Amino acid sequence: MSYFPEMQKGNLDDMQAESHGRIKKETVELNGVSVTRVTFDVGAKWSEDLKDYAGTCSCVLPHVALVLSGTLKVVMDDGAEEEFSKNDVMLLPPGHDAWSVGDVPCTFIEFSRGNDYYEEH
Repeated sequence: MSYFPEMQKGNLDDMQAESHGRIKKETVELNGVSVTRVTFDVGAKWSEDLKDYAGTCSCVLPHVALVLSGTLKVVMDDGAEEEFSKNDVMLLPPGHDAWSVGDVPCTFIEFSRGNDYYEEH
């Protein structure tokens, strides 16, 4: 008996984008994992573009992602901050704001929104 699912394939370019202001998300759902390409356009900020939609003061979702281009600045509710740029891998706990830095959109690939990590800990 195998514990692994069958081979699966999805293509982010085939997915319809979900847009919130200057933030765009394209998600492929596979058995047991979601993979999302997120683009923070120039000037995009979670607290301006997604806060009203989320209905929370800060982003309460965890994230595990690989940055493909641009730079994302993240500030945690406790004041800790970091910038993530091309080829950085980020693990963000719940409770943060984030925005694109500079004149290049920030695009990253997010895996399962990090929920699998936080459900185990």
